[in-house]
Amino acid sequence: MAPSDIRDFYMKLFSNISGLLAFTTVAREGSVSRAAEVLNLTQPAVSHQLKRLAEETGTTLFRRTSRGLELSNSGAELLAKAEQVLEALAEFRRSAQQGKGSVSGTLRIGTIVDPEFIRLGPLLRRLRADYPGITTELTHGVSGEVLARLMRGSIDAGFYLSNPDKPVLQQNEEKLHTVRLADFAYRVIAPPGWQAQVETAGWEALAELPWIGTPPASAHYRLLDEIFTRHNCRQNIVALVDQEASMLEMVRAGVGLSLCRESIALHQRQAFGIAVGKAVSVPACLGFATMNRHLGRDTIAALLDSLQEIWIGK
Repeated sequence: MAPSDIRDFYMKLFSNISGLLAFTTVAREGSVSRAAEVLNLTQPAVSHQLKRLAEETGTTLFRRTSRGLELSNSGAELLAKAEQVLEALAEFRRSAQQGKGSVSGTLRIGTIVDPEFIRLGPLLRRLRADYPGITTELTHGVSGEVLARLMRGSIDAGFYLSNPDKPVLQQNEEKLHTVRLADFAYRVIAPPGWQAQVETAGWEALAELPWIGTPPASAHYRLLDEIFTRHNCRQNIVALVDQEASMLEMVRAGVGLSLCRESIALHQRQAFGIAVGKAVSVPACLGFATMNRHLGRDTIAALLDSLQEIWIGK
């Protein structure tokens, strides 16, 4: 392998740390389901990370047998390299421990959706424990608002949701440092009793039903706008809200359809009898962003270090 090929290969490894962790955990546990429990992720999320890593490295990682998943020959070779990468990151964090007590300042962080989903409590707890000199100020909003505030300089970093296949704020991509935290899926949900109308419906049929819309700055709006534009149809919006809790309440009240994270949608179906579309889903990802110019700041380095510990572990 040429030096440039080796360099590109390792750059791909380092660019997908969450995929490496999913890969090594599945290899150790022997199944996606057990790995998902260890990583506190859904099975589709782990499977997606494995698929992405396999595509980026051009490697078949596992083969399926009657006993479950087994490493392929190339997967076994890659496993040793993946463990080296994760150990190097762990060593880097251990080395950084020495300077934690001297870091101080204020971090302004933009948050979205619910605190549990973005693991806000564990992040702040870890940041406080490791960097007691840092204070935090939180500003809540939808993804577009968080990124706009980041570009304006009114916050230092923040969470966002996006299409996993398209960069966020492409025109400003060179100014942003982003970290991909998790992949997940949205499902279409509808009021109880609407099962026959939505369970097997495609996007064209769903567009004609009443929808609970969201502001243009929200991830829901951007994701659905791309889908309905691609299918050459127009969403029938009958109400507008900007909070997921309000959307769920309006769906349960019979107002119309909405997007909902898959895990919540399945719980709502069981608890309240709402209808969940089976024929369509919307892939999405949770990310974290700061400005490239902030990367030299000790407080930002501390925040990214804590974020990695919470989302990647070790």
